[in-house]
Amino acid sequence: MTDFPGSPDSAARERDAAESASAFAHPAVAPDRTAAYGDHPDQVVDFYAPRDGRTGAPLVVLLHGGAWRSPYDRAHVSPLADFLARRGFAVANVEYRRGGDDIPRQRDGAEPGAGSVGPVAGRWPETFDDVAAALDAMPALASRELPGADVRRIVVSGHSAGGHLALWAAARHVLPEGSPWRLPAPPSLRGVVALAPIADFATAVGLGVCGGAVTQLLGGEAGSVLGGEAGSVLDGDAGAVLDGDAVAVERAAHADPGVLLPTGIATAIVHGVEDIVVPPAVSEAYVDAAARSGETVGLTLLGGVGHFPLIDPSADACAVVAEELAQLAW
Repeated sequence: MTDFPGSPDSAARERDAAESASAFAHPAVAPDRTAAYGDHPDQVVDFYAPRDGRTGAPLVVLLHGGAWRSPYDRAHVSPLADFLARRGFAVANVEYRRGGDDIPRQRDGAEPGAGSVGPVAGRWPETFDDVAAALDAMPALASRELPGADVRRIVVSGHSAGGHLALWAAARHVLPEGSPWRLPAPPSLRGVVALAPIADFATAVGLGVCGGAVTQLLGGEAGSVLGGEAGSVLDGDAGAVLDGDAVAVERAAHADPGVLLPTGIATAIVHGVEDIVVPPAVSEAYVDAAARSGETVGLTLLGGVGHFPLIDPSADACAVVAEELAQLAW
């Protein structure tokens, strides 16, 4: 991760490493059913039935994080999916196409991996194509694969980059005219619970979140902050931060939750105060932007919690996540 103003000390980094190790120590949990929503191998959804056998269970659509990069897939949040199923939810754990070493940067003519170390963040437009397609197909898929799920009560949730995608999925009806993902009306959702989301691109870029993943996603220079030094622009819009990069600015208008407001969809964010991967300032900026648009977004800040306990079933923070989901679903 790129350092940002007030970079974490060694103790914070050690805590983050311990939390990450705990979250990733859980073995993957096999789903009850898997179904495809497209032809690509990554266009699949794993379904988890409520463990108590109840019918009429609300459906949580779960979008995993990992900076939109291919080394991280849905398996690492399968323990969370199982945890929620044990809490009485039906769960749909969505896979989607992510960036990797096998693709060019998000610009025509660039060499694979140019300007970066490791896989590129996201695939433009495939990452967004997939999330839109999965959500559009979800009611029919869930009704077929999980007959006990109540598809009239869908809550979308996601962690980190997946939190960004969850917020974006709930904002498709306010995308710019002509966007291929725009919906004519608000999606039929009970709400969104975003976990440490990359919710506001201007702030995330200014802080260099996830090694410049936002600029990579938008087709900017991998791992760099465009339009100024890290942390120099934390209160403007993404266009200001990406000044001089026309492609990235144009794409941000279609992808940045911080400018796709208000949505009219009930939204709650859970974020750890000690998060050094996606600092809470990113969520706070989104909440502030929502307030300026006339919308209230709930923000729960958890003291003594970093980035990964939100998806770790052995952490107390996971119970908070389940409660936030329950408040919107039931």
